[in-house]
Amino acid sequence: MLKLPPQPILAFLFGALAVLGFAPFYFFPATIIALTGILYLWAKAPSAKVCLKLGFQFGLGLYIVGIYWIYISLHDFGGMPWWFAGFCTFCLCALMALFPALVGYFSKRLTFLSISAPVLWGLSDWMRSWIFTGFPWLTIGYSQTPYSPLAGYMPMIGVYGVSTITVGIAGCISIWLTNKQQALNQRCQRNMMSAVTLLFAIGGLLTVVPWTSPQGEPFTASLIQGNIPQDIKWSPDSAENTMRRYVAMTKESQADLIVLPETALPVIASQLDPAIKDALETHAIENNSNVIVGMVDYDISTKEYFNSAFSLGKAPTQTYSKNHLVPFGEFIPLKSMLGWIYRDWLNIPLSGLSRGGTKQKSMLLNNQKIAVNICYEDVFGEEIIQQLPEATVLVNISNDAWYGQSYAADQHMQFSQARALETGRMVLRSTNTGATAMINQRGYVLAHAPHDVTTTLNVTAQGYQGTTPYVYWGNWPFIIISLGILIGILTKRAKQR
Repeated sequence: MLKLPPQPILAFLFGALAVLGFAPFYFFPATIIALTGILYLWAKAPSAKVCLKLGFQFGLGLYIVGIYWIYISLHDFGGMPWWFAGFCTFCLCALMALFPALVGYFSKRLTFLSISAPVLWGLSDWMRSWIFTGFPWLTIGYSQTPYSPLAGYMPMIGVYGVSTITVGIAGCISIWLTNKQQALNQRCQRNMMSAVTLLFAIGGLLTVVPWTSPQGEPFTASLIQGNIPQDIKWSPDSAENTMRRYVAMTKESQADLIVLPETALPVIASQLDPAIKDALETHAIENNSNVIVGMVDYDISTKEYFNSAFSLGKAPTQTYSKNHLVPFGEFIPLKSMLGWIYRDWLNIPLSGLSRGGTKQKSMLLNNQKIAVNICYEDVFGEEIIQQLPEATVLVNISNDAWYGQSYAADQHMQFSQARALETGRMVLRSTNTGATAMINQRGYVLAHAPHDVTTTLNVTAQGYQGTTPYVYWGNWPFIIISLGILIGILTKRAKQR
């Protein structure tokens, strides 16, 4: 008989297995199998304390394997000593691992494991999206995007609702396995498998619902990938060559919309050489088109810097400034306590940026209303919908060169795929080194540029109008239903005492 590893190691391996559901692997059954494994271990565990430990081990496997690339950004590009970069990366993974650990602990305490665990896991994924400014990477719902039938729920209840359903399916399977092993309650087994079948079937049917409809005529777009190495991107000696490269690539395009990456021009907007600006603007006007370009903006009245996107060309110049900043990357939390890390051990530019505000409007370009978001912002679906339903197209400009040739860029693109599903809009992504892509309103990548090459991805896009349930309600249905279920569990548990 095959001898299984000790349970803590098994839990760690389940966590590592779950990563296969995320990009670039997209093998969504792996995450369901991994969740089934940890829920089965929780069901067999003798106490909530044991579930806490097993959940922590699962979380370590999930995050150490899933976000190892944090080390690359800290050490290879941030200049942090290898041992301290490794320590900081492990600490972040351990902090994130506390969430599945606490899910296991409280699920066991509530006794209704197959119901409480899915609800608590969904709520924990949602909590990670705002606590400490938010780090919702590897939210379980993303593992089902876009190929699983469960992705059909995304336009209705968003990624956190899909997290709950995914864990719920794993819970049903784990109960089936537990009862099968004990040869008890065949009716319960049938009910669990019926629930799994029904959830998949409903999700599959929802994937074909046309939540939105085309708006206007199709338009051409050029998504420019400059492939500027991160270690020279902000070097004064390289800045002029970088800007010349982007000007030359822009002039080669005849598209209606030309999109350059985040901070493509490594200069403060007010200090941009007028010849560079004129070259971009003149080409766009002569081509009857518009250019979106990323630069740093400076407000002389408030003396604040912003990570911004500017439009140049046929339409009047419009600006969007990033609102959800990356902690430690774009601003320093607890600066009085942690500023020494930047001063002595890190070399990260633009670490003192300001927020752009939540009430920014979409850009009106080429008869389409373009909702621009910058880099990390497309992780937060509840923020993306603030420019909807008015916006007809989503545009994400990013620079994931910080993470080297890891799968961070592909994971990031999967977030954009989820945003496309939630909003029923196409997403155009222009990045420095990848993943530059066009994603349709159903979350599928229709065109994708190769990583780490200098290239332009030319596509034909379509604007969409309409309102999905998620655009209308946001995360509120998921939150209210989840809290209602927890209150019901607590009430029933109290009556049983």
